[in-house]
Amino acid sequence: MRNFSYVAKLIKDKRLSHPERYSQTKLSKTLGYKNGQFISNLERGLCSIPLKGMTNFLKVLNISEDELKTAILKDYELTLDYYLNESTKNSSNSEETTSASF
Repeated sequence: MRNFSYVAKLIKDKRLSHPERYSQTKLSKTLGYKNGQFISNLERGLCSIPLKGMTNFLKVLNISEDELKTAILKDYELTLDYYLNESTKNSSNSEETTSASF
């Protein structure tokens, strides 16, 4: 399962603390998206910022490159941990099944 929780929190915090105090709809339109659903999806951790749109997010929400990189790397680390743990579980289950059948 992909994790986007750190990016989600960063975007929501920056949107709400911004002097403009953007609504999801206003931020979405400012960034060139049709409606606020995209920002809602980001803030709920359902997706991440598209690579093509990253510089716009940085400028509009006054996010530093380091802040964004840190959030993305933390999300990626959690995603990797999840998949590696699942892989380990699956190979353990496979080994148990194999040894039990002999």
